[in-house]
Amino acid sequence: MTPTATIPFQPPPELPMPALGEREWLLECHCASPVTDLLHSQGWDVVTDLDCNVHCSSPDRRVYVDFPPESREAARGELWHIHVTDKDRTSAWRQTFGPDNPAQAVAGFLAALIAFPTRYCTCV
Repeated sequence: MTPTATIPFQPPPELPMPALGEREWLLECHCASPVTDLLHSQGWDVVTDLDCNVHCSSPDRRVYVDFPPESREAARGELWHIHVTDKDRTSAWRQTFGPDNPAQAVAGFLAALIAFPTRYCTCV
């Protein structure tokens, strides 16, 4: 399997920033739309199953995002699962987010992941 090119990351348009004292911080969003909209716009496969679980795969199939709101995992506090594999398909790392994390924050985490096309940090 050869890797496919990904769509370049497109940051959201700049919004005027209110003064910190006037800012309203993200508090809740329990739908999948902020994440699925971002990933779909970046060329990811986004599928919703009959149980309303959402499954997303990166174009190279090395990153999988799962949103299973009616699962046992969600009942235990794991609403979002992000699983990254290495080139040889071994597990590289995982991250979970619970229901207290706004979907916009999960989307921001994924946007940062997409924005860095290399696996190495400049300090290495």
